Amino acid sequence: MASAAGAKRSKPKQADPDAGWSDERSAAGNRNPWLIVLVISLATFMEVLDTSIANVSLPHIAGSLAVSNDEATWVLTSYLVSNAIVVPISGWLSDVMGRKRFYMMSVALFTISSLFCGLAPSLGILVVSRIVQGIGGGGLASSEQSFLADTFPPSQRGTAFAAYGVVVVVAPVIGPSIGGWITDNISWHWIFLINVPVGIISLILVQLLVVEPDALEKERRKRLRKGLKVDGFGFALVALGLGCLEVFMDRGQRDDWFGSSFICTMGLIAAVSLVLLVVWELNRKDPIVDMRLFGVFNFATCFMMMMLVGVIIYGSTQVIPQMLQEVFGYTATDAGLTLTMGGMLSLVAMMMAGVLSSKVQGRWLLAFGFLMQSVGMWIYSHFNVNTAFNQFALARLAQAVGIPFLFVTILTQSYAGLKPERYNHASALMNVARNLGGSIGISASQALLAQREQFHQARLVEGLNPLNPNYVEGLQQIGATLGNPGTGGDPSQTQLATLYQQMSTQAAMLSYIDVFRALMMFMLVAVAMAFLLKPMKGGH
Repeated sequence: MASAAGAKRSKPKQADPDAGWSDERSAAGNRNPWLIVLVISLATFMEVLDTSIANVSLPHIAGSLAVSNDEATWVLTSYLVSNAIVVPISGWLSDVMGRKRFYMMSVALFTISSLFCGLAPSLGILVVSRIVQGIGGGGLASSEQSFLADTFPPSQRGTAFAAYGVVVVVAPVIGPSIGGWITDNISWHWIFLINVPVGIISLILVQLLVVEPDALEKERRKRLRKGLKVDGFGFALVALGLGCLEVFMDRGQRDDWFGSSFICTMGLIAAVSLVLLVVWELNRKDPIVDMRLFGVFNFATCFMMMMLVGVIIYGSTQVIPQMLQEVFGYTATDAGLTLTMGGMLSLVAMMMAGVLSSKVQGRWLLAFGFLMQSVGMWIYSHFNVNTAFNQFALARLAQAVGIPFLFVTILTQSYAGLKPERYNHASALMNVARNLGGSIGISASQALLAQREQFHQARLVEGLNPLNPNYVEGLQQIGATLGNPGTGGDPSQTQLATLYQQMSTQAAMLSYIDVFRALMMFMLVAVAMAFLLKPMKGGH
């Protein structure tokens, strides 16, 4: 008996992951905390959807407003720049203004500017409205993630972030489909106008159901009593650094990168500003961006991992529909549907990731997520010009399984070891990482795509000469198909044009394969990097 009792006493106790947590900062008050997830998901869906929904509508916007396609791209760039500037300072703004108040102002600003976007009679008004819309959208995600981190104890955060992550992951996936359908069947104006009723409903629900805890209000008043010192120079560095960096990456490929003095200037300003920003903020007592968070190893690792997630999610979401429309002739709606099917599987995987996040070490979940991205890219890299729709959907399914494990794990782990009063700043920086990674993924993919397409065209053209029997045979087959055998004599212009078109299609397909292979290798490296994450207690 004694030995049994001794064995029982010597058995190590299971660490309580919720030790030290309290609900004094909860945004739910005395209501069910899952209502908070539902309420904030409305604005989340609206904002994340808007980052991708306008992409497929640019040609229609250009035609309707009588501008060039290049001018129309400022509809996207203007939003990304203003959004990039606001996101890193949203944590500070939330602390100063009050989290609920700042969140509602962001939703209201996004909703009103969406109305002006939909009614814009000219490109100038549309671009200005998009700038304001980006300012409003920049304050949403960081506040929402801070709501969840304070409302749910560590043992439940994985599940909460999984429920919230459904809209964050699915919205950019179905955005091209929705945008394509609305543009093809109604009008491009409605890709913005649909935000208005959603925004109004969101504001009403937030006002009724979301609570501003007394603990946060006391912290805000204490901060204001000390005197509000606005870090104007820090804000200017954020605006210049991230704003110019966004323009550099978004416009670089279009303007020939370092062959353009404008792009070189943007790159130089961004580099100098960001270096100064780090030095300046580290020496501030009340920084507008809390750079000291990068001194927490787990947070710094999660920041890096979130950048990688942005690279693969936004990079692949941009490249895949583009390939389907350019090489396979899909409509915008059909191209978007191949992504949407994967998004449906993400719903199931998201719930699994939420449950496993409290039971399995985060490094293993991250490794699995990145490995599935590699598998998806590997499948895409083996496609050709005769690949069918269902094969594209299957490849996207493989990729979709892994995305939730990345998103949920990173968000859950990023708050580990941080004091609650740093959650706002941590949320802001996590969203900076996602947006920055997305911009890098898109710009790098487009640059590689353009370079490899030129390479493959040059190599394929080398074989197009009369001394090559394959060239002669190909022209004869084309002539026979078109009703002109073309034997004996010069081939017709129609035959040459058809052959050149086939060559261009092959070159484009090969360049897309190169991009998928590059993303696959990048994700394989990320699998190894996932093990940098420190093991946490209780699966966290």
